[in-house]
Amino acid sequence: MRGLLVVNPVATTTTERVRDVLATALAADLSLDTVVTKGRGHGVELGARAVELGVDVVIALGGDGTVNEIVNGLLQNGPLADGPAFAVVPGGSTNVFVRALGYSASPVEATGELLDALREGRSRRISVGHAEYGDERRWFSFCFGVGLDARVVQRVEEKRSGGRRNSSGLFLRTAAAQLLRGTGRRAPVLDLETTDAFSPSRRGIADSPAPGDTGATVRDAAERGGDSAHPAESEADPQDRQIALGVVCNTRPWTYLEQRPVLACPDASFDTGLDLLGLHQLRTSAVLRTGRQMLSDGRGPHGRNVVRRHDMATIRFRSADPVPVQMDGEYLGESTEILLSHHPRALRVVA
Repeated sequence: MRGLLVVNPVATTTTERVRDVLATALAADLSLDTVVTKGRGHGVELGARAVELGVDVVIALGGDGTVNEIVNGLLQNGPLADGPAFAVVPGGSTNVFVRALGYSASPVEATGELLDALREGRSRRISVGHAEYGDERRWFSFCFGVGLDARVVQRVEEKRSGGRRNSSGLFLRTAAAQLLRGTGRRAPVLDLETTDAFSPSRRGIADSPAPGDTGATVRDAAERGGDSAHPAESEADPQDRQIALGVVCNTRPWTYLEQRPVLACPDASFDTGLDLLGLHQLRTSAVLRTGRQMLSDGRGPHGRNVVRRHDMATIRFRSADPVPVQMDGEYLGESTEILLSHHPRALRVVA
């Protein structure tokens, strides 16, 4: 089996020695080429190149940013029925994607689990999300954030570029600072529009689209707009279509607080459509209450300030003023309109 190992040399939690040991272990079972990324965007090029060369499996050794880049390379021309499988050895600070697949957070333990999966030929197809904002088009593996969430990611990136170490504490302190400065209270209003996905869990596995057919159904749903809007929207309070913050999840959890999962969308899954958590208002007390609910009993956020959607084919945000956006924990800039779409069974992963 031919494999490509893509190594992020500045991954947060692995040393050069550990990376060499892991590469040696993987090379014992694979005809392995190893490439070290040279900077932002290189992972996209490597993923696309792996498709062109017919590589059997691409393995990322890095964090969620590395994962996002390689996924965008593998899917550069859309989902493929026979493209390379994708696998991840965790090397970042949080590693949401690989842990959501069931792997250990430890790079060494995860490598052993990956080798077992490769030897047994285990793989599965999972959904991914696609984002259109401004002139940009990108895939995301586990989350997309609009509003305060994205602003916090931006501030954290700025601090990391200044030499701060990435950690859960850094995110918490940055989020608290944004709330205390009133950033959330000045947030633009987001107009929300959604359409149902009707995933196999709701309509039967036999109706699941083939990997090559994932785009047309989603595009049709987006273009139909109100004709296929979420059934609850026409009957719900109109205020549920206006929010100040949106967190979209393609799986659970949204993120981790050290080892503790943060459940913004507790029903989200790689096997269903996109899930949404929206908040009407961003008062400090309301945000703190929602945060406690995400960490508590697994029910997830609830209450009058909360808007939730499960198993969506499309989610569209519109705002009169530009709002910050983030994808898989990476700040992307600002936009006034964002269209997110669900693509089932688009990516084959070793799991």
